Amino acid sequence: MQIQVKNVSKKFKKNYVLKNINLDFQSGKIYLLSGQNGCGKSVLLKLICGLYLPTNGEILFDGKKYNSNSICYSGIRALIETPNFFPNLTGLENLKLLAKINDIITEEEIVHTLSKLNFKKFLNRKYCEYSLGTKQKLGIAQVLMESPKIIILDEPFNALDEKTNILIRKILIEEKEKDKIVILASHINIDFENFVDQVYYLDNGHIVKNRRNK
Repeated sequence: MQIQVKNVSKKFKKNYVLKNINLDFQSGKIYLLSGQNGCGKSVLLKLICGLYLPTNGEILFDGKKYNSNSICYSGIRALIETPNFFPNLTGLENLKLLAKINDIITEEEIVHTLSKLNFKKFLNRKYCEYSLGTKQKLGIAQVLMESPKIIILDEPFNALDEKTNILIRKILIEEKEKDKIVILASHINIDFENFVDQVYYLDNGHIVKNRRNK
């Protein structure tokens, strides 16, 4: 699997938030988009997901372009910005409801994903009772549960303690080793050196530098 971002710009009204972005994402790697809040990270992720269309340029999935005249690439699952679920349903009920959309996984598979995230004790508690960190873990579980080819997580370590951070990293490395593309975005200044394969730095809508770690 390959994602190519070619000469992509995006503007809202008269303001460009992304300018002439060129990126290449390959299976079996973890990528990090790094930069301060407002630099364009979340907008770029939404473009890749098909939630926005580029003002200029194109995004290709294995050489195929998805745009307003076709469906978005179906192998993506993403958590962008704050998780949002039905407050009066339990975590398990929320994920079962979402799973009905594609109807490709069982309740047992959902529970297995939640168990990997040490979520079992929260299965039958209502979402409105969750802490911010627990809500974040449920959002990550929603991304992982259908085993997508492309995993996109915006600020995945928000509100998580160090033990959970380590667990999430371990799980994402396992997903990478299954030949997935994993794309993360973060403004948090933590050590990604031994975790991600490639870092792209954004500033004011531009890729200002990149670093390959492995």
